[in-house]
Amino acid sequence: MNPITWRVEHFEEINSTNTYVSVKAKEGASEGLVARADYQSAGRGRLDRTWEAPPRSALMCSILLSPPTSPDEMQLVVAAVALSARSALGALCSVYPQLKWPNDLIVDDKKIAGLLAEVVQSENGITIVAGIGINLTDSPEGLPATNALKVSGVTITPEALLEKLLEELNIRRGLLDTEAGRQMLRAEYESVLETIGRSVIVEQSDAMFPALATGIDATGRLILNAAGEEKIISVGDVIHVRHVQVIAP
Repeated sequence: MNPITWRVEHFEEINSTNTYVSVKAKEGASEGLVARADYQSAGRGRLDRTWEAPPRSALMCSILLSPPTSPDEMQLVVAAVALSARSALGALCSVYPQLKWPNDLIVDDKKIAGLLAEVVQSENGITIVAGIGINLTDSPEGLPATNALKVSGVTITPEALLEKLLEELNIRRGLLDTEAGRQMLRAEYESVLETIGRSVIVEQSDAMFPALATGIDATGRLILNAAGEEKIISVGDVIHVRHVQVIAP
């Protein structure tokens, strides 16, 4: 596909970039709309959690995408954005986070970025609003979180990071158009997915259980071994159980 012409709208303050882009999508906005805010007064995370950061301390934006994928493959769209953010951080401050299923970027098991993707039905068909927040100079207190300045010593502006992220996303967006491309994207995703091989606690709306994460399927769903039984999940929060070093007596 031809590169997308990104249309970035900047707000000094907004309630939520995801809410803004979702409304615009329902009104018929086409792929490539990007909303970036210096500050969000009602930023949202997964499971209706709030997400807030001091002004300009993070890149906070939402991107409208319309790949020819089904809603069941939304995790691959999330992966495309997450991988693009990872490459952008690497290019600007030499930090390459690992990914944590389903929607976080982590450095030493500390969250540096998170995503929230939503499927929106519009007059243009199924579209996906992918919101991302990347900690640049500040981290939420009381959480295992970090930021680009802390881990690299480099100050990155939201503008510079967004420009590089969209440049990287133009490459990966094209992969979503074909089966072969999606396989390439899945392979890149799996190669940096820290969750694979980890003992985890899975939290879903109606259950919580321990498991071993063994891989992802063709659509990016997480494959688990739970008490000897294979489970495949598309939604849920995953808590990495910390690696424990056993010292022989």
